[in-house]
Amino acid sequence: MIPKHCKDVSLRTVDFPLTPTNIGEAIKGKKAYTRTRYYILRNKNDFAVISVEKENGNELFRNIKSFQILSLPDETVFVEDRTIDVINRTQMAQLSQKYKGKLVVVQGMFNHVSFVKDEALIRINVIDTVPPRPSKLSVMVEKIISMGLIDAPIVANHIEIDLESVASTVKTKGVIFPCKASGISCDKVVYFLDEAPEISVESTLVGCDLSRRIFKSLYKREAGFIDICPRNYVRPDGSLALVKCCKVKSGYELRNHVAAVPWGTTIEEVKDALLALLKVSGNLKGND
Repeated sequence: MIPKHCKDVSLRTVDFPLTPTNIGEAIKGKKAYTRTRYYILRNKNDFAVISVEKENGNELFRNIKSFQILSLPDETVFVEDRTIDVINRTQMAQLSQKYKGKLVVVQGMFNHVSFVKDEALIRINVIDTVPPRPSKLSVMVEKIISMGLIDAPIVANHIEIDLESVASTVKTKGVIFPCKASGISCDKVVYFLDEAPEISVESTLVGCDLSRRIFKSLYKREAGFIDICPRNYVRPDGSLALVKCCKVKSGYELRNHVAAVPWGTTIEEVKDALLALLKVSGNLKGND
């Protein structure tokens, strides 16, 4: 449970013990601001949280017709952490994991106040090649999460396909990588396919299906080949996964629990792919 926005939450300091009877007496006959859905009640170091339902109408302040106690002091924890954005569901869900069964009132960035209770994280495997480190796809996903561009408590599990480790297993004198941009180094004679090099020693191609087709087109022959397509690293347990794939030209492609974006992907394509994964897994929904 996380409020849709901290604007829906009103913090009130009170001078009475936070018991159900006292809360009921205090709320009786009161009006609430049109946007207010929740009250955080504070008496010194004690906190309680209630939700309110207001009478219909267009007035800025409307009569409270009912309320529900969400937590009392023994069920409520207060956390002050100026690094937490209280409208970022991932950050709030990560915090709630530390206080399972408790409602956590958070005073976070910009002194904004909200709360969270038992919000489960949605884990997505992000599979990409390295170097460079961190990988492009990992950076994009973390930006989307940190900026709150997706209204869901996503956490990324980054799975790296280490090209230098793969290269260390090659038996030939040379190794061919798809492009120089990766900044790979190893103790082999290294070629980069995007430079269409003259290959003078027996070499193994480390790449994907597109790399193999490019090699055959350039050199009119096949090469020893190690397939590092990220799709091959998807776990068979049905967990959600995001990969890059040379066969996807633009946008994204969704197959069951796996979303693929182009190698030269944009942050918008990555965001759309993540949203598609959330939808297919039944995790794309609004806040409380």
